[in-house]
Amino acid sequence: MNQRIRIKLKSYDHNLVDKSTEKIVKTVRMTGAVVNGPIPLPTNKKIFTVNRSTFVNKKSREQFELSSYKRLMDIYSSSSKTIDALMKLELPSGVEVEIKV
Repeated sequence: MNQRIRIKLKSYDHNLVDKSTEKIVKTVRMTGAVVNGPIPLPTNKKIFTVNRSTFVNKKSREQFELSSYKRLMDIYSSSSKTIDALMKLELPSGVEVEIKV
């Protein structure tokens, strides 16, 4: 079974993404597959500007930032053991995982 598995991880917390990638890399290497990555993808930043007051003080504003962090990994020369290990892997909540075969 020589196929490429591409895994994309996305989260609002960079620590969760890094811990998840470490878990995935450990489990995949234990099964004997080759891992390319994790490759950090560009961080998306959304900035929101909100008035502090509802009626007066137009110049008084607050800014909030929402950053999303992404990582990309490719797994080569995987076997059925690798896929089973990935399916059984427990990842922390708050991490979005997208797997393409």
